[in-house]
Amino acid sequence: MIGVTLISIVSLIFSLSGLAASSTARVSTFDWNAIKYVYAFGDSYSFVQGTDGHANFSFIGDALDLSFTPTQLLTNEIVPRNTSSEASNWLEFLTGCFGGRPSACRKQLWNFAFAGADIDGALLPLHHDFTVPLVDQVNQWVQFASKVISHPVGQTLTTWWIGINDTGDTVTNTTITDFNAFWELEMTSYFKAVQIATNNGLRAHLFLNVPPEERSPATISSPTKAALMKEHILQFNTILSKHITAFKASNPGKCVTVLTFDANTWFNSVLDAPASFGFNNVTGFCTCAEPTGFFWFNSGHPTERVHKLLAGAVEAQLLRGAS
Repeated sequence: MIGVTLISIVSLIFSLSGLAASSTARVSTFDWNAIKYVYAFGDSYSFVQGTDGHANFSFIGDALDLSFTPTQLLTNEIVPRNTSSEASNWLEFLTGCFGGRPSACRKQLWNFAFAGADIDGALLPLHHDFTVPLVDQVNQWVQFASKVISHPVGQTLTTWWIGINDTGDTVTNTTITDFNAFWELEMTSYFKAVQIATNNGLRAHLFLNVPPEERSPATISSPTKAALMKEHILQFNTILSKHITAFKASNPGKCVTVLTFDANTWFNSVLDAPASFGFNNVTGFCTCAEPTGFFWFNSGHPTERVHKLLAGAVEAQLLRGAS
C-alpha cells in the first residue's frame, strides 16, 4: 500500500507520488505513539457527528452559530457510527475514538471538519447556508477551542483533508477560465488557514490529497465529466504539493513537522485490485446497513471498510516512521 511520507523541517524528507520534497540530513523525530491529541479539519470524508453538532454535518456548531462555550465543547460527545460511511470513518479507526467525549479516548479526536465543506466560501458557493468551509473551521477552533483543549507539541497531530468538494464543484463551473490560477487562489486561502493554526500552536500537520473521485459512481458513468474531474484533481494535487513544500520552507525554527499521505494513489491501488482488499463492486454503491463487498456507500462516499483500510495504511506508516 502507498502510505504516509513523514517530513520535518529538521528531518529526512521522502518523495511520494505527487507530494514530493527534497532530502535533509536527519531522521524524523515524529512519534505516533506519543500522540495524544488529533485535530481534524476538512469535509465529509473526515467529519464525525457530535451531540452539539449540526445533524449529519459536524461535531460542533455550524455557520449559523460558530460559537460554543468551553463546557459545551468539553461535554460534547461523538455519536457512534454517524459519519459519511455507513458507520465509522478513518479518523475514528486511526485514533480509536469511536464515541463519547473525546477527552475519554486514549488518542483524543477533536474534529472540526464539516460535511460539504470547500476551502473558502469567498471562492466557491457554500453547499448550504450553515456550511462551514475550511478557513472558518480554523477560525472557529482559534476563537472558541484553542484555549480550551490541549495541543502540546510532540503530542498533537492535525489532519487536513480538503478539496474533494472543490474539485467536484468546479466541473460544471463555467465562470472559471484559468483553473491553475484558481487552484492557486484556493491554496492561498488553504495555507493561510494552516499558518493560522500553526501560529496558534498546532505544529504537526498531516495533509491528504484528493482521491480519484472521477471513479466514484456519481461520475464514472460520464466519460467526459470523469476526464475533466480527473484533470482538476491532478491540477489540485500538483499545486497542493507545491504549497506543502512552500509552507515547510516558510516555517523554519518553529518545530513544524509536515506529513503527507497520497490518498489518490492509495485509492487507485484499491480500485485497481478490489478483490485483493475484499471488494467485488467498485462502480456501484449500496446505501444500506451492511454494504458487504461494496467500495462505495453512496454515489460519492466510500464504505466503512474503505475507511478502516485507509486508517490502517496511515497508521502502519506512522508507526514505521516513529522514532
